[in-house]
Amino acid sequence: MFAVVTIAGQQFKVSSGDEIFVHQLQGEEGDKVSFDDVLLVSGDSGTTVGTPLVSGSSVSATIIGHQKGDKVTVFKKKRRKGYKVKNGHRQSFTKIKIDSI
Repeated sequence: MFAVVTIAGQQFKVSSGDEIFVHQLQGEEGDKVSFDDVLLVSGDSGTTVGTPLVSGSSVSATIIGHQKGDKVTVFKKKRRKGYKVKNGHRQSFTKIKIDSI
C-alpha cells in the first residue's frame, strides 16, 4: 500500500515504514505528525485518486530528527567589472518515519 502526499509544499510517494527527508517541520524528536493532503491512495482494494484530495484519508508519521543538508555554494560574478560575491547555503531538513496510511 502506498500514497502520494503533500508535505511542506512537496509531493512524496510514501508507504508504511519509509523514512524520508522533508523540509523543516515544527516539533521535537518523537512527536507524532499527521498529513491530510493525500492526493492518491493505492492498496489491495484498488487505486483512489483524489479530486484534488482523497477525503477521509491521512498519513501519520513520527519525527526522527532534524538535520542539515549538503552545502550549496552560490557564486556570482560580472566579468571585467571586479564584482564577485560568494555565498553558501545549507537547507534544514526533518527526517520522518511513516507509521500508517
